[in-house]
Amino acid sequence: MIGYVGTGGSFLGCIQYCLNDKKELSEKQKADLSQKDGLKHHGRAEILSYNRCFGNPKELAQQFRDVAKLSKRVEKPVFHFSLRLAPGESLSRNQLEEIGHECAKEFGVANNQYICVLHKDTSEQHIHIVANRVGLDGKAASDSNSYKRMAALCRRLEKQYQLREVLSPKAFLTPNERLLPRNDSRKIQLQKDIRQALIEVNSFDQFTTRMKELGYTILKGRGIAFIDSKKVKIKGSEVGFSLSKIEHVLALKQKLNNNLAEHEKYKKATEERVKKHKSTGYRLSLDVKFESMIGQSPFIPTIMEAASLLSVLLKSELPFELIPYELTMEGYRNRKRKERSKGRRLHN
Repeated sequence: MIGYVGTGGSFLGCIQYCLNDKKELSEKQKADLSQKDGLKHHGRAEILSYNRCFGNPKELAQQFRDVAKLSKRVEKPVFHFSLRLAPGESLSRNQLEEIGHECAKEFGVANNQYICVLHKDTSEQHIHIVANRVGLDGKAASDSNSYKRMAALCRRLEKQYQLREVLSPKAFLTPNERLLPRNDSRKIQLQKDIRQALIEVNSFDQFTTRMKELGYTILKGRGIAFIDSKKVKIKGSEVGFSLSKIEHVLALKQKLNNNLAEHEKYKKATEERVKKHKSTGYRLSLDVKFESMIGQSPFIPTIMEAASLLSVLLKSELPFELIPYELTMEGYRNRKRKERSKGRRLHN
């Protein structure tokens, strides 16, 4: 389970975000996404519970504001929480409502005004709680150590509801726990997208265009960072692709492509020379000579070196379309077998 906690000054803005459909999507887009994803993009929000409040967003916001006026010292009276289950996990409506109440209790607002809302536009179940930090008695709930408290709440709820356990943020772990491997699906996906984009493109402009098509905003300065569709910013270095590494990969690809082009020219020129001297009597020996001459191309060492470095930098096997089959290890071995076979036939 992953939790979020934040404070703010606008009850209406927070409540509208939680209750209203996404304004940036048209009705057709919502319908298309609903059919594609099997999720609710229209009518995505369902209120699980009202606590000491009622009504539509404007009415709720006014009620919250009226109570918040009881404390003149609180500049940010809005408490906003969200709790998201891991992929593949699900709880009943009543259980999610219970979790919302546990969250309100943990942060001292169980007796304050709050609403608990279920969102249905993602594959992972998640709820939002909008609460008033100011109670009916005029006292304000503390927002200190909120991230640490949220992490502790998530670990407790995971055990209580037998959910998949997730590591808390590193700041709240013991030194030994910080050494445990973490599984961040957002970073894993970004890493895959960067790797695939680098395989597909040949220049930095093409790379930025491809990443934008995948839904990322790119920030480039002394380093590089990516902002995904959820407005989460991740540095390239955090997923193993710093700006210098990306530029190195693209430079190697340019070098590889240039040498492949030169190799093709060499191959065609060799083929033309062999054709001029070809006759029926020497056909077989010239075929062997041609294969040998291609294998002696001065561009092959550079091509193999660049391909090997690319494979290491991308930490994956390069697809065959980047390198002609004859220059792959399998193609090289196959060519050598043919040369040996033809050589034996000449001697017989």
